[in-house]
Amino acid sequence: MNDIDLLNFYNGECLDINEIPVLDMDKFRTAVIGEVESKARIISLFVQPREEKNFLMGILAQNTGELAILSAPVNDAYPALTPYCHQAHLFEREIAEQWGIVPEGHPWLKPVRFHKSYSTRDAWGRKDQDPILPGVTNYFEVQGEEIHEVAVGPVHAGIIEPGHFCFQCHGENVLHLEISLGFQHRGVEKSLIGGPDKLTIHQMETLAGDTTIGHCTAYAQAVESLAGCNLTARAHSIRGIALELERLANHIGDLGALSGDIGYLPTASFCGRIRGDFLNMTALVCGNRFGRNLIKPGGVNFDIDQTMAEELTTRIQKGLVEVTDAVSLMRLTPSVLARLEDTGVLSKEICEDLGLVGLTARACGLQRDVRFQFPSGIYTMAHIPLSTWETGDAFARAYVRWLEIQKSCNFILEQLKSPPEGKIFKEIGALPPEKLVVSLVEGWRGEICHTAATDKNGRFTHYKIVDPSFHNWMGLAMALRNEQISDFPLCNKSFNLSYCGHDL
Repeated sequence: MNDIDLLNFYNGECLDINEIPVLDMDKFRTAVIGEVESKARIISLFVQPREEKNFLMGILAQNTGELAILSAPVNDAYPALTPYCHQAHLFEREIAEQWGIVPEGHPWLKPVRFHKSYSTRDAWGRKDQDPILPGVTNYFEVQGEEIHEVAVGPVHAGIIEPGHFCFQCHGENVLHLEISLGFQHRGVEKSLIGGPDKLTIHQMETLAGDTTIGHCTAYAQAVESLAGCNLTARAHSIRGIALELERLANHIGDLGALSGDIGYLPTASFCGRIRGDFLNMTALVCGNRFGRNLIKPGGVNFDIDQTMAEELTTRIQKGLVEVTDAVSLMRLTPSVLARLEDTGVLSKEICEDLGLVGLTARACGLQRDVRFQFPSGIYTMAHIPLSTWETGDAFARAYVRWLEIQKSCNFILEQLKSPPEGKIFKEIGALPPEKLVVSLVEGWRGEICHTAATDKNGRFTHYKIVDPSFHNWMGLAMALRNEQISDFPLCNKSFNLSYCGHDL
C-alpha cells in the first residue's frame, strides 16, 4: 500500500467535491498504481471539468468494502497509467478521445467509439482542435506467411448491434482477436449534463435495454443520495425483486442461447419460453416486460399487493421447477458438457489484471459482487450468497448463471413472503450544490457504476457511466487466444456483453 491519503467512502455516500484529494500527477499515478498492486481495482477513471480546469478523477474499489477517490489537475498530456496498470487502458483511450488529453506512453492508443462529428465534442468543453485519434485506425497484425485474417462485422447476419471482430489466425487457431465497437455512439453522458429533468429517467432506461432496472436503480440511488432521501424498506424490496427478475430472465435466456450454439435444442427451446415467463413477471408488476417506468428517484411507481405477491410466488415456484428441468437436461448430457468445458478459458490472473467484473469474474473464482462487497438498498438487509466457480471457461460462466438463478428465485420468494411495510415513494427535493456521489449496482452482467457531480446550482455538471461490458470486452478477446475460431460464437454468448452499454 502507498502512504498517500485517499478519501475513503461507501457506495452511495454523498461527498463534498471540495473535500476530494487533489494530488499532483506523479502522486496520483503512484497512488493508483500502488492501490491496484495492493488488490484494489479501478472502477472508473475520467476527466471532470471544474473551475476552468480539467481534473483526472480516479475511483477505486477496495477489499475493505470501501471505495476511494482522488484527483489531479491535468493539461494536454500526462504519463499513461496503462503500462503499469492494465485496468486503465480503455479508460485512458476514452479520455484521449473525448478530451484530447494524451496519455503519453499508452501502448494501444486508438478510438473507443466512432463519433459522427468531431465538432460534437465541444459540449465537453474542449477547444476547437484537430482530433488526436483518427476515426479509422489500423488493426493489430500478426506477421507470418501462414497467418490469415478473418473479419466479422460491423454489420452482422443476425439482428444485433454493430461490432467489428478481427481474428488473426494460424489455420483454425486464433492467435489474437481485436474487438472494435462504438459504431452507434449516442453521446448519452453529455446529454445528461444540466439535469436531472423529465427526460433523464428515460435516458437511463435505454442505456442498455436489457439492463433497465440495473441502470435506473444506480441513477435513482445517486439522486437520492445527493438529495438526502432515505427510502422505505418496502421501496427497496420492490427494487430488489425487480433487479433479480431482470437477472433471472437474462440468465435463463443465456443458458438457452448457449444450448442453441452447441446445437442442443431441448434446453434452447425450453429456456426461450421460460425466459418469456420471467419477463412477464416484471410486466405483471409494472406493465412492461423490461421494467420501464418502475424505478424513479424516491422509490418506485408500482406496489406489490398481497394478491400480486401470491401470483408472483406461484409463477416463481413454477418457473424454478421448469428451468431446473431444462438445465438438468443440459447438465446431464455428456456432449453438452464436453463442448462447454475447457472452451474459452480465462485465467484468474488475467481476470484480476484487467479488472473484469460480474459473473465473468465469479466464473474465474473471484468474489466480485456489489451485493456482497458494496451492498446498498435491500441488500444491506437481506443477503444473497455469492456464487463462484474456478475453471474460468464457458462451463463456469454457464454454471454460475445456474447457481444465481436458484439464489435469485429464493431471494424473491423470501421478499414476497414477508414484505416490509411502508410507502413506496418519497418526494425528492432540490439537489445540493457541488456534491459528488458514486452509485454501484450489481446488474445481471456485473458492476454498474454511475458517478454524478453537481454544480453551484445543484444541476449535473458531470455524469459518468460505466457499464460492466466496458470492463469485460477485453476479457472476451483474451478468452479467444489459442482457441479454434469455430469456438467464437459459443465464447461470445458465454460472456453475452452489451454493445450499447459500451457505446453509450
